[in-house]
Amino acid sequence: MLREKHRQRRRKVTPPREGILSDVLGDFLDPIDAIFTTFFSILFALLFTLSYAILIERGAIESSLSSREGQKLFATILGAVTAWAIIDGILYVLAEVMARKERHRLLQYVQASDSDEAAAAAIAGELDFILEPITSDAQRQALYQDIRKHLRQAEPQAVRVHRDDVLGGLSTTVLSVVAVLPSLLPLLLVPGDIGLAIRISNAVSFLVIFAAGYQWGVHTDTSPWKTGLLLASVCLAMVLIAMAAGDMR
Repeated sequence: MLREKHRQRRRKVTPPREGILSDVLGDFLDPIDAIFTTFFSILFALLFTLSYAILIERGAIESSLSSREGQKLFATILGAVTAWAIIDGILYVLAEVMARKERHRLLQYVQASDSDEAAAAAIAGELDFILEPITSDAQRQALYQDIRKHLRQAEPQAVRVHRDDVLGGLSTTVLSVVAVLPSLLPLLLVPGDIGLAIRISNAVSFLVIFAAGYQWGVHTDTSPWKTGLLLASVCLAMVLIAMAAGDMR
């Protein structure tokens, strides 16, 4: 239940404000899944373009090349991001099914357990991290006993892929590709100077990351500017670490 626990931990007591993350993606993808999908897609593109920029600085590649070089780099990055997006979408579906399987395992354990205390303890292991800050011990124990009684009477359902799982996986794949397109367009729109195109692409990438962080700030009712700058700073730090690690000899 790791995915479910992660989602439950981040939910606020007060309803989140409406924004792009909830209005556009809320029916298909959890907002935090959406922001991390965007983050990793942009990070992927940055690693490609910055690596290419290093080769230009070292003279391994001419900066003033034909527009075909920009088209090739565009196709390479888009192909790599698309491949990873498909993998990420499949992993999303698998994670949802595995989380459902874990809930099914809890149901089986509660129904097979001869000890009411052991069954309630298993339920507590799944819910204590949510309820402990807002309930007393007596309230939780009473609730766990009620849940135990309900689960004892529940009819186990077969664990299978649901429609929402597929929609979430498809949304992950599409968002990964769509999020990176603004960063790749300069590679097509600035012919003849791939160095300049890469610089513009990198600037757009960080703007997209900032915008994603800004929207997360709106969604969680925190400072959008601070959240956007924080996410962009984290992205920059991760890129620098990856570039430094890749440059080691």
